[in-house]
Amino acid sequence: MTISVTWPQVLAWRLKRQFVDPAAGADAVSVVRRLTGVQAQVASSAELAVAVRQARPRRGEIGRALWQERTLAKTWTARGTLHLVPADELPSYAAVLGSFRHWEKGSWQRGHGVTAAEVEAILDAVPRALAGRTLTREELVEAVIEVTGDEHLREVLTSGWGALLKPLSFLGELCYGPPREGRVTFAAPRDRVPGWPAALPTAEEGGLVLVRSFLGAHGPGAPETFDAWLYRGAARKATLRGWFRDLAPELAEVEVEGRPMVVLAEHLDDLAATEPAGGVHLLPGFDQYILGAPRDLEPLLPKEARAKVSRAAGWISPVVVHRGRVAGVWEAGNGEIAFDLFEDVPPAPLRAEAERVTALLGSRGAAE
Repeated sequence: MTISVTWPQVLAWRLKRQFVDPAAGADAVSVVRRLTGVQAQVASSAELAVAVRQARPRRGEIGRALWQERTLAKTWTARGTLHLVPADELPSYAAVLGSFRHWEKGSWQRGHGVTAAEVEAILDAVPRALAGRTLTREELVEAVIEVTGDEHLREVLTSGWGALLKPLSFLGELCYGPPREGRVTFAAPRDRVPGWPAALPTAEEGGLVLVRSFLGAHGPGAPETFDAWLYRGAARKATLRGWFRDLAPELAEVEVEGRPMVVLAEHLDDLAATEPAGGVHLLPGFDQYILGAPRDLEPLLPKEARAKVSRAAGWISPVVVHRGRVAGVWEAGNGEIAFDLFEDVPPAPLRAEAERVTALLGSRGAAE
């Protein structure tokens, strides 16, 4: 029998599963794993996304996990954006994202000012340039030009937001290396990630890993909600349905206010027993609680407030969450947090949460 749940229940369950309510996360890797990655193009936001979810935040933990312990990896994954992901899950991301091959489309090549031959040259040259080495972007560009003899690639590789490096990331051939004198470096995952496999999983195997992980933090879900989170429609519909069909023995059907969805069967009873949330939480910009949900999910984000949360150039504002719902946005400056609330929020819990987050920001020397 299919059970029925409400959106307030679902949102409360997601807050619990994502270590927001309560803040029960342990080490940074386990938090990143539970969230199915943490968006990281703004480093302070990624650090805060982990810290607000930890019972005992640890300063510098993410840097140690990335550069010393190598249990986290940093590279472009979901939606083509920079993420922190557990290092042992990076092969699954590469297996899935590398199967899309959108860089082979003429429209993509024209949009980035390259030919098909130049794309192939970059895909061939970068792994050769990075073999056993960690290079700054400038060094990598010079190495690619040396390998290819194509001076035109200097311009296309040094402009934009790394668009021509993203296919290498998707193929499992490139990730971030330790910063050098304040500059970004790149390395080959086979050199950075302990236990990197001799061959990547199949797209089907990787898809099951990612769907399972997504539903564990952002469920209940459906092929289209997973697709929107992963790459906004890049996956073939038959492939998506195949992943969910193959995972069916592990899934249970639920109705969320009349909408059919699925959740991992092991979580069904917990979801059904979850009561709507009542707390107040401050989440940083680009937080997975927002990014893991459809942008038009009205129970989470009021339609009239979307422009304040999802802003120009893909910027996602820090948000105030009350009762599981986005009730405002916030920003920090000069040691204080300023709010723009569009729903009533109880002042005492808001003040207490602001004090907690201000302390976390101060301990990291970060500001949103």
